[in-house]
Amino acid sequence: MARGLASLKKYLCNQGDNMYSVNAASAAGLASRSSVSPKFSGAAVQKALQTFNTWAFKREQPSDLKLLSAVISKAMERHQPIPFVLYWGKGPRSAIDAPDLHCLDYLVSMGQRVSGAHPRGASFTLIFTDTHALHNGHALHNIQSYCSEVAQAARERSMKTCWLSELIQDFADKIEVDPSETIDPETLEKLERSAAKWYRGEGSVHDGAEKYYHMNMVEKRAVELAFPDAIFVTFNGSEFRCLFPDHMPIFYMYSLKKGFGVKPWFLSGAAAPHPQAAQAQHAV
Repeated sequence: MARGLASLKKYLCNQGDNMYSVNAASAAGLASRSSVSPKFSGAAVQKALQTFNTWAFKREQPSDLKLLSAVISKAMERHQPIPFVLYWGKGPRSAIDAPDLHCLDYLVSMGQRVSGAHPRGASFTLIFTDTHALHNGHALHNIQSYCSEVAQAARERSMKTCWLSELIQDFADKIEVDPSETIDPETLEKLERSAAKWYRGEGSVHDGAEKYYHMNMVEKRAVELAFPDAIFVTFNGSEFRCLFPDHMPIFYMYSLKKGFGVKPWFLSGAAAPHPQAAQAQHAV
C-alpha cells in the first residue's frame, strides 16, 4: 500500500499532454492470447457463463461473448476460479459504509452462482484507482484510510486487492507514448460532465476530464498486461468502453442490486438502493 501511495505523485507529475499505447510487441502478445482457441468448450462453458451473464447482474450485454467464453474455458482447463477484476474508486467518504459492503456482498452472490456450475467458483480482484482519487483532489491519508477499510472487508470475503498505481509502475516498460491518439468529442463531453461533479484538482473541468482520459489510456493497458486471462467488470455502461482494456472481455454490471448502477463509493450510508433511484453514472 505504501508503495502505491508513494508512487501517485510521481505518476501524475509525469503525465504530460501526450497519450499512450502499448508498444507493438506487447500489443501483438495480447492479441495472440485473446485469439487463442480454448481447448475446453461446450455445454460446461455455457453453463458457467449463464450463471452470471443474466439480468440479475448484468446491466447490458457483455462486450465480447466469444472472448468471455474463452476466459471461462481457460479457467476450467486450468482447474482455477473464473477470474474477475474491477476498478474500485474513491468518492466523498473516507471510511467504509453500508453501500460498499452491499456491493461486495453482491459480488459474492455472483461468485456463489458461478460455483453452482464450476467447482472452483470465481475469484475477484479489486483494483483501487488511487491515481483517480489523487487526480480528483483527495488527500493521500483519506485515500489510504478508505481503501484500507475496503481491502479488509474484501479479504473477509476472500477477495484480493491491488493498487492501480503499482500496476502502472510494474508495466511501465511495456507502455510508450503514442501522440497520434485523440479524444472522441462525445467521450470528452461525458467526462467533463462527470468532472464537473467530482473533480477538485488543479485546472478547469475540461483540463481534469482531458487528463483523466489520458491517464486511462495508460491504465487500461497496464491492467490487461497484469490480468490477460481475466474478465473486466465495470459498473459503467458501454458508453465508456474506450476507457477499459481493449483485449479483455468487459462485463457491464449493476453495482448493488438488479436495476441499480450508482457506484457504492459515491453513495452515503443512508442511501438505500432502489431500482427507480436516479442512475447518475460517472466514469470510474
